[in-house]
Amino acid sequence: MRKLIFGRVLSSFFSLAALVVMVFFLSRLTGDPAALFLPREATQEMLDNFRRLHGLNDPLIVQFGRYVWDLLHLDFGQSLRQARPAIDVVFEGFAWTFQLAAITIALVSIAAIVIGSLAAFRPDGIFDRFASVVSLIGASAPDFWVAIVAIVVFAVNFAWLPTSGTGTVWHWILPVAVLFIRPFGLILQIVRGSMIQSFGSLYVKTARAKGVGNTSIIFVHTLRNAMLPVITVIGDQAAAMLNGAVIIETIFGFPGVGKLMIDSILQRDFNVVLAAIMVTALAIFVMNLLIDIAYAILDPRVRT
Repeated sequence: MRKLIFGRVLSSFFSLAALVVMVFFLSRLTGDPAALFLPREATQEMLDNFRRLHGLNDPLIVQFGRYVWDLLHLDFGQSLRQARPAIDVVFEGFAWTFQLAAITIALVSIAAIVIGSLAAFRPDGIFDRFASVVSLIGASAPDFWVAIVAIVVFAVNFAWLPTSGTGTVWHWILPVAVLFIRPFGLILQIVRGSMIQSFGSLYVKTARAKGVGNTSIIFVHTLRNAMLPVITVIGDQAAAMLNGAVIIETIFGFPGVGKLMIDSILQRDFNVVLAAIMVTALAIFVMNLLIDIAYAILDPRVRT
């Protein structure tokens, strides 16, 4: 187990290092932040003072070295737009995204595992066919289209729910529901296929011969062995949500890290962009590490 964790941490370190180099230099190719931040009527002297104040006159390699040094001290600098530490701005956005992702992935996992397991118990039955149709529709539905239709129907026509914001519990229903649909369809298909394969195993036949009940066969004997491929898909979907559900957050005005990164890129707020990418990358790294640990717990072959 220690060797497994050490190998994942080491490979992730090199990935993060490459990400830092790539993102820093690519962000500098998007334009001059001084020209965007200051008004159009700004004089050349104002532009020069802004660049000098934020160290933008230095060569890129010098700026990069200063950035790496600050990064080692967990200092991402100040947000050009909000005039406060960039890391604070990112943590605020990431906290919203984390809550949205945690709620959604928990609901998705429970619903997909239960429905997928029950559907696989009697393949080609009425419930299985209904679940398969629902999963295909969910996996194929574009997020932006579902979000717009949901707003038009439930927020505009019926006026049951608010269109955007985070003020009350009602503000969370549409973002969570829309974000729920596609991962639910994908995970349900994986659970169903994996469970059908597991139901044909000898240990399941032995359990049935011993008179074990259907509930125990599904959720005790079969589910654990069928969960290995399911964990991978759940982890991928959770990592994608932690990366920022950009479309959902933008349409619903949700103040998450995905929307924050888009706004910061458009505003050339480099410090916030770099801080958001690093925090998100670390979160994805932790998520992948947890998936590897779960694999090792469920499958002894991974530990050896």
